[in-house]
Amino acid sequence: MTTAAGGAHVGLSDGAARRPAPALRPYVRSYQGYRLSGFDAGEHVGLPSDSITVILPFDRPLRVVRTAVPEQAPGTFDAMASGLGTAPVVMAHDGAEHGIQISFTPAGARAVLGVPPAALGQWMVPLVDLLGPDAAEITSECESASTWADRFALLDRVLTRRLSRAPGGADRRLAAAWTMATGPDGATVASVATAVGWSTRHLEQRFHSEFGVTPRDAGRLARFARSHALVRQADPPRLADVAARCGFYDQAHLAREWRALAGSAPSVWRRDEKFAFVQDEGLAFESGSLS
Repeated sequence: MTTAAGGAHVGLSDGAARRPAPALRPYVRSYQGYRLSGFDAGEHVGLPSDSITVILPFDRPLRVVRTAVPEQAPGTFDAMASGLGTAPVVMAHDGAEHGIQISFTPAGARAVLGVPPAALGQWMVPLVDLLGPDAAEITSECESASTWADRFALLDRVLTRRLSRAPGGADRRLAAAWTMATGPDGATVASVATAVGWSTRHLEQRFHSEFGVTPRDAGRLARFARSHALVRQADPPRLADVAARCGFYDQAHLAREWRALAGSAPSVWRRDEKFAFVQDEGLAFESGSLS
């Protein structure tokens, strides 16, 4: 695909997206491969999400100019993982990016990465710190593979192997609380607490201890992720329709949340973002599901 890139250059983008193997689907939402070149140098905004994100950059490390955690300094990052939070990350680029993004459910953080989401927060954590030797196998073999299908098959193989060694998962009531808090119906914290048999205060403490965000912010992230999936489409719906479909009160609420979570209104993001990754439109990734 050829895309005008905001300046004299015309950027080329290529990629693929796929669901993981069936056994992994409660834990891994998607693989997205991307290769972009020939764009004007600039910045790419990594948006908050209700997924735990692993990025495998090829050819060159990520150059982060603003992290989501004030205590973490900007710099360059090789294969890394990051958890849940409400701040964007800003990366500088020279007009090219190449790699794979893996989106994990919160259950996948425990089962595959070996830690609860709260242990990651929005810190950028080297993948080797989580996966040990498996990280080197993934990064080296994915980078040397010649096709996206080969890379995704490798990920299936290594992540399934890790899943077979996984310890126990999160408390079932926490899993249920996540599903309700991030669902399209917009359950209140009080209703979630009642459903799982905890006080509101106890729910909030246990929820934050496991996921690193509050139930309210988990719901915000899920709504935002649903809206992002629509806004990034080649032919997106009207913003009023996006707001209605994703659980916002109205378009003004959608715009406020985008400014808070992405740093700009959705229309501004679409105008400025040159690296909206290529996505197979036949894949309907579903936000909000923990298991």
